[in-house]
Amino acid sequence: MIRAAALAASLLLALAACSDPPAGEPVVRAHLDGSTPPEEIVPPAPTPTPTPSVAAVDSACRSAVFEEVPITHCIADPATHRIAMANAPAGGQPFGSLAAFAASADAATIAFAINGGIYGDDLKAIGYYVENGERLSELNRSDGDGNFYMKPNGVFFGTGGTWRVLASDAFFATVSDRPQFGTQSGPMLVVDGKLHPAIQENGPSRAIRNGVGVDQTGRAHFVIADAPLSFGQLARYFRDELKVSNALYLDGQVSALWDPANEQQGGRMDGGRVGPIIVVTKREGAAQ
Repeated sequence: MIRAAALAASLLLALAACSDPPAGEPVVRAHLDGSTPPEEIVPPAPTPTPTPSVAAVDSACRSAVFEEVPITHCIADPATHRIAMANAPAGGQPFGSLAAFAASADAATIAFAINGGIYGDDLKAIGYYVENGERLSELNRSDGDGNFYMKPNGVFFGTGGTWRVLASDAFFATVSDRPQFGTQSGPMLVVDGKLHPAIQENGPSRAIRNGVGVDQTGRAHFVIADAPLSFGQLARYFRDELKVSNALYLDGQVSALWDPANEQQGGRMDGGRVGPIIVVTKREGAAQ
């Protein structure tokens, strides 16, 4: 009986040694020589990299807020963009809207387009206007009423990858070669680093407005308000945030932007009646 009891006890001990450890207890492995192997290190799973949206990659425009006013700021870079003017198809009537212009353009080649330049009831320029090297309207230095005649007004112009903004008198006195593109508007917002003398710090007039300035690196900055703002606010954004020496007011109320990249994300084709159109295209082969 004693031998049978001892045999039963030995069997029970053998079964206990082969059973799983209690839940929650670590499993300790050992080499046959009795040593403990190093703890296995499991590398952390790599963090997935988010895929940027089409707008983040391709759009030259971004949203910003200045003095509590939402704006859109678009940049044309000479390394990756070209600038031209458009007003009417060959032999036709002015486009009259960005949508009409877009219908005639290859959206894949367009970085963005924005209204730009003074025009009459027929939607044609009444100030300096050059398209594809052809001057279609001469520099307007006359006096009159309205924003355009708040002297100094100015000209946005350029050839190849060199773009400038100059007050009209300075343009008349210093520019002898006809540029590839040019458009006149007014008033100047910033002249030689100072606000236009007739612009109030924060006047009562509020409107959807847009303008253009060129920085020291040669990039052209186009700003369009997404809510009404004053002349002073728009001028200060160019002077204080963008640090441009000269900036030109393009228009108010009818200011409009076409951004094909953002349009793919459900964004931007502004309506409204426009005259001259500044067209920023992508340079062929340039990285976007």
